[in-house]
Amino acid sequence: MTAAHRRHDMADDVWERLRPYLPVGEGKRGRPSHDNRRFIDAVCWILRTGAPWRDLSPNYGD
Repeated sequence: MTAAHRRHDMADDVWERLRPYLPVGEGKRGRPSHDNRRFIDAVCWILRTGAPWRDLSPNYGD
């Protein structure tokens, strides 16, 4: 786990089970997926806090 991951973020073992089901690199549409783990953690943070996307913590990126 890197320093960017906090206590409520996904554990390493959970991430390893989920990783094979997520896209890697560039797709046909939209932006390329750079860090799926941060994105999933950000979605979980939004669901857990009920905050709008504009209030997303900078720890989770843009």
